[in-house]
Amino acid sequence: MTRHIITCMVAAVLSLSAAFAQTFEPYIPENEMPDVVQVLPAPPADPSPEFDRDIMRYMWGKQQRRDPARLEMAVRDAIWSMDTTLVILGEPFGLKISKDGTPAIYEVLTRGITTIENIRFRPKAYYFRMRPFAYFQEPSIFPQDDEWLATEGSYPSGHTIRAWACALIMAQINPAAAEAVFARAWLSGESRVISGCHWQSDVDASRPVAGIGYSRLQTSAEFQRAMSRAQMEFRLLTAGKSR
Repeated sequence: MTRHIITCMVAAVLSLSAAFAQTFEPYIPENEMPDVVQVLPAPPADPSPEFDRDIMRYMWGKQQRRDPARLEMAVRDAIWSMDTTLVILGEPFGLKISKDGTPAIYEVLTRGITTIENIRFRPKAYYFRMRPFAYFQEPSIFPQDDEWLATEGSYPSGHTIRAWACALIMAQINPAAAEAVFARAWLSGESRVISGCHWQSDVDASRPVAGIGYSRLQTSAEFQRAMSRAQMEFRLLTAGKSR
């Protein structure tokens, strides 16, 4: 039964990922973003106590797959679609986000997240860390994706950077939702360990990496203008809802 559920969910991931392939213009070009290779420590060496923890967390993640609800969340979190991320974190954010319904919020999130997540390319290429499923020669929960995932470095986690970047920008738009959006973004990072696609240390490094990108994003005058429009749109759409 569990294998059937996984197979069905993997098919859904592949279908949705293809359907929602998107690109957005960053506020700051990638080559003008901080080079986090100069900031991050190298991923844990094998062997080392830190790598032992990575292995323990990999085993923990495999145990989590036995919970159908948590497995379903991990599969949903794996969909590499900006719109899907906005739906997932839009739930704790408290507003349905869409290009047509919330154009200012949608713009600042999609372009802001893109700006931040582009910071991942240099460290992924520089360290080119082997992913957990490849290290253990086991399939991830998305075996159809394993071949191409193995061609991209594991450190840091792009999915975690995306989720954390989304939470950072959402909290700037709606500070009252900060705790809820960060809590959900944290679970998205754990989903990457559960999937077998990332080591815990990949995920741990990704949150401060997103913070570095977010700090640089704040220097963009275009972003600041877009953020002001998004905050105004949010106030207008939610006026009177808390009364």
